[in-house]
Amino acid sequence: MSLRYLSLIFLLIFSGTVFSQEYLTGIQINEEVAVKAKKLEELKFKNGFRGEEKPAPMPLPFIDDFSVSNVYPDQQKWEDNFVYVNQHFAYGPPNIGVATFDVLDSKGRVYEDAQWKPSVIADYLTSNRIRTDSVFSPFVRKLTPADSLYLSFYYQPQGRGDDPEPMDTLLLQLAYRTGDTIFSHMDSIDVKVNGLYVMTPTDTVFPGDTLWAPPGCNPNVFTITYVRLVWDDWVRVACDSVMVPEIKWRTVWEMEGMKLEEFKQEYGSNFAQVMIPITDPVFFYDEFQFRFLNYASIADEMYPSWGSNMDQWNVDYVYLNYHRSMSDTTYRVLSFSERAPSFLRYYQSMPYRQYRADISNSQARSVEMYITNLDKVEHNTRYAYKAEQVGGTNSFSYNGGSCNLLPVYEGGFQDCNSCKPHACPDVVQYFALEYDVDTMSYWITHYISDSSNVNSIVDSVKFHQGFYNYFAYDDGTPEMGYDLKPAGAKLAYQFKVNIPDTLQGIQIYFNRTKGNTNELYFSLKVWRDNNGQPGQEIYSQENMKVKWANGWPYKFYYYELDTSLVVTGTFYVGLEQYDETGLNVGYDLNNDEREKIFYTVFDEWYMSDYSGALLIRPVVGAGGYVGIEEKDDNLLSRRINVYPNPAGSSFRFDQSLLSQDVADKLVIYNMMGAKVKEQNLQTSLVRVDELPEGLYIVKIRSKENNYVAKLIINH
Repeated sequence: MSLRYLSLIFLLIFSGTVFSQEYLTGIQINEEVAVKAKKLEELKFKNGFRGEEKPAPMPLPFIDDFSVSNVYPDQQKWEDNFVYVNQHFAYGPPNIGVATFDVLDSKGRVYEDAQWKPSVIADYLTSNRIRTDSVFSPFVRKLTPADSLYLSFYYQPQGRGDDPEPMDTLLLQLAYRTGDTIFSHMDSIDVKVNGLYVMTPTDTVFPGDTLWAPPGCNPNVFTITYVRLVWDDWVRVACDSVMVPEIKWRTVWEMEGMKLEEFKQEYGSNFAQVMIPITDPVFFYDEFQFRFLNYASIADEMYPSWGSNMDQWNVDYVYLNYHRSMSDTTYRVLSFSERAPSFLRYYQSMPYRQYRADISNSQARSVEMYITNLDKVEHNTRYAYKAEQVGGTNSFSYNGGSCNLLPVYEGGFQDCNSCKPHACPDVVQYFALEYDVDTMSYWITHYISDSSNVNSIVDSVKFHQGFYNYFAYDDGTPEMGYDLKPAGAKLAYQFKVNIPDTLQGIQIYFNRTKGNTNELYFSLKVWRDNNGQPGQEIYSQENMKVKWANGWPYKFYYYELDTSLVVTGTFYVGLEQYDETGLNVGYDLNNDEREKIFYTVFDEWYMSDYSGALLIRPVVGAGGYVGIEEKDDNLLSRRINVYPNPAGSSFRFDQSLLSQDVADKLVIYNMMGAKVKEQNLQTSLVRVDELPEGLYIVKIRSKENNYVAKLIINH
């Protein structure tokens, strides 16, 4: 397990050896799962905590590719909620969505009995009951071992997460009946309280009262009521013990943990498919079940943040059916493997005004799609996408035409060489250029299908493209946490604005660690660029504290700068930690921005060794006037509009100020507070072609008021 040990970077300085380090840890809480669990508990409370009826045993076939359910497994197919159904942790899966096994329980928290050594059983994924005794189509008949029943699935160790060690195994078990019966649960019955527990219309049963089983039930059985009951109410009470056939589990497959790179070298692919023949007659009955489970452990608790989520396994495309064979390893499926990409060249999200300022450089020329053919034959496929503005009318689309796609075991993913219009489609149009709005977003939907008009195979995947007031390299979900050592280490994250803008604050998502041990103080920092790495420090705000925003899942905390700051070109935001303990910044493993992450080793900057993106987002925009002190405190400042803004060689202001004979002088300041232009006013047209590009403050003075505006000059 690589995360248990420090990833040390040793540097020789003078004649001695010193070191600083960066390292990744798992997360303590999966907030997506925690939110789902809370909603489920609220639903149960609303329904009076009554047990849910188990689904009737399912007929064959059983199949789940985890592309429909999210967070929890499909309740129509699986009876427990321990695994995490997601699109984050798998690397190159057969299709979108996998079931991830780890060390987090059904509420998204580290298992209480998890320990460093030895490994303990963590997640289960248990099927609902399945009819392996009979088949029902085209007619009803008994099913026997001669019908060649197979259970198959794909699996992958580690994925984008942490590699399970050899003792952190993944197992498959099948259930069978022993022939004995055991106690299962208490049966219950709904009865009206009239004459049984409430003798007259004025009687009441209070919470905490004992209700004995009604006539016809076991007389020794009772329940405790949890609600107040009055005349004409109904209540559910225990009735009899239910005995069921004893079930035991037999392990039919297991795999030791390993690193993904070792796995790929051994099996030649990102995922391996397993075929399990089911031949023992004990597995052919009307309530058959199977389950996966994993053994896992947490890190040595030398550092509390290490006692976190680890040992990931990903399982996909589980299929149980008869009339199969060991060679039955293909499926009539076309699918997207990875998630849909951003249409922006550098960011997952960026401010709309910054996008408009340099559209051609902000938008991607093309994107990369991962398309698979799980069938045994080649398919002639069609690909297209459509971008639709949320709450607006703008849209554009792309038709990639047709291409032949080989089976994945022959040709792998569709690539740019074999079919560029599908695998690397061009971004054919810019997003809408609306100058009266500051934010907007689009849904971009990608489609893949075969050319058949009969029983056509279709798949789709979506991406939400946002234009907000922040820059984001990350997708908003931390798979891990990023830490530095020792005390005094600095972390810097590189960003670039297309036009000068005002940095108002920084959004940061910190993972919660065990006991919130990372709730520490740090300095918020901003640096200029120095040939591709952090240079002069231009801002520092001391004694900031790790905090968490209200609301789940994964809400960033907003650290507002005490003084707004103008940024131009490339700049860096980040922090300096005071303590030896790391701050555990959220870390997205699905977007690789390693070349923009820098940290210090004794005041020398080094690029990160890890592939990922920090959950740190600079917030920009017109949140106030920057760098200008009011020299006439007795005058009231009023905002005015200047146009066009950004301006080229000139701009105008409201002509009415002249007609009212209130304006007598116009002054322009740069962001350092220096006066760069002053003129008496006889016209509303102001020439600025002699001023450098950048951000300025325009002030129009009169006897009673100051009129101010922020102006961007962009020749």
